[in-house]
Amino acid sequence: MMLTRRRLLAAGLLLPLEGLAQTCGPLTLRQTEGPFFTPNSPLRASLVEPSSPGRRLVLAGRVLDGQCRPQPGALVDLWHADEKGAYDNQGYRYRGHLFADAQGRYRFETIVPARYTGRTPHYHVKVQPKGGRVLTTQLYFPGEPANRRDFLYRPELEMRMEGEAGLFDFVVA
Repeated sequence: MMLTRRRLLAAGLLLPLEGLAQTCGPLTLRQTEGPFFTPNSPLRASLVEPSSPGRRLVLAGRVLDGQCRPQPGALVDLWHADEKGAYDNQGYRYRGHLFADAQGRYRFETIVPARYTGRTPHYHVKVQPKGGRVLTTQLYFPGEPANRRDFLYRPELEMRMEGEAGLFDFVVA
């Protein structure tokens, strides 16, 4: 029997798919939570303050494991500086958490934080899949001139920008 492209393709369809799991690439890098983390943030998807003149942004993506499986119910806790580069250390301005949906998706409405001395604009995030380890990291804006001067900046943690949305998929252990 002569092997043709069609026969090879057909034979490939009969192979078991076990062991061929899709991988998502490396786990999301860990970074410091910094000095401004406050526990017990409110459960809310909108961190927008009504009086804020800050530029609005949607931060969205998925929480996945190393085999690209969604992590439903994963905790995603977000905090960041305000439009002047200051953190609210008395209350919960620009702080909140939510739980990923059944497909592992999360979506926050917030603003673009201002830079402050020594740092480029960034978001702080803690992600914890159900029963899993907490991942603490930071997310950065691509093309931001201050990135190269920020000692913590890592290009692997840049969001993908689409209009007024910053997209980032967390890959967790």
